[in-house]
Amino acid sequence: MAQLLHNILFQNSASIYLKVTEVMTLLGSLQTGYSEARGLNLKYSKFAQATDENAKRISSRNGMLICYGPSLAISSLFLLFKLEVVKVIPPLILQSTGLLSFLSTVGLDQDSASDLRMIALASALAIHFLKRELEVLFVHRYSGDMTLGTALLISCSYLFTSANLLYAQLLSESLWPPVMDLPWLGIGLFVVGIAGNFYHHYLLSRLRKKGQEVYAVPQGGLFPLVVCPHYLFEIIGWAGMAFISQTPYAFCSLLGTSFYLMGRSYATRGWYLQKMDDFPRQRKAIFPFIF
Repeated sequence: MAQLLHNILFQNSASIYLKVTEVMTLLGSLQTGYSEARGLNLKYSKFAQATDENAKRISSRNGMLICYGPSLAISSLFLLFKLEVVKVIPPLILQSTGLLSFLSTVGLDQDSASDLRMIALASALAIHFLKRELEVLFVHRYSGDMTLGTALLISCSYLFTSANLLYAQLLSESLWPPVMDLPWLGIGLFVVGIAGNFYHHYLLSRLRKKGQEVYAVPQGGLFPLVVCPHYLFEIIGWAGMAFISQTPYAFCSLLGTSFYLMGRSYATRGWYLQKMDDFPRQRKAIFPFIF
């Protein structure tokens, strides 16, 4: 196993910050996933109703836009800098916002050489979060609300992960590449993941008419096998980004995402079994025939 990791990963950066962040990501996601499985759920979607009545509430649509917006912004900005597209942005704007100073500090300035792996990772992140924003606007059917605190928590979590993925990739540019070069495998997995995730989101959106609050048993695609195939394909998409990146932090992020979505899918399965008498009990949570 150690030899396999040596072959597919960049050597770990000397950055103490990244080492601590990797541990925090794994432990935090493991705890969050376990909490989800135990019924201590983040208050959105099906679990948004049982919450503090005194909390500030916003529409689910606006909440989800908040969840994904900052990560879309930072990944797009990194991509534009790497492609040198932002040369058209007046330097005064960059200086006044502090972005020029920050990006120069981490080694991403307007004169930096393009790196295909970095471009592929930033593109994948930007595409992922752009897709999520467009789905919020044009695909998903919302009938309820969520707390502002939940939206901000999820937004900060995504932003933290996205920024660290990009930062780890920047640091890896000064390291020897892995023995096995796997970005094309990563791109393939990412395409499969994002396509499968969108397809199952589309199937879910067809279950209810606009404004309807009654849930139905999902059908089509992999729904006859698992409760949350959209989560399964999201994991595949994040696996794609991990193989594009090949940094230790990217794989820690993949494991963290998997821990959380496994717990969330387990809780979702329990919700369906509790609410719907006709829900097929043989349907697994996220991995067909396994879990």
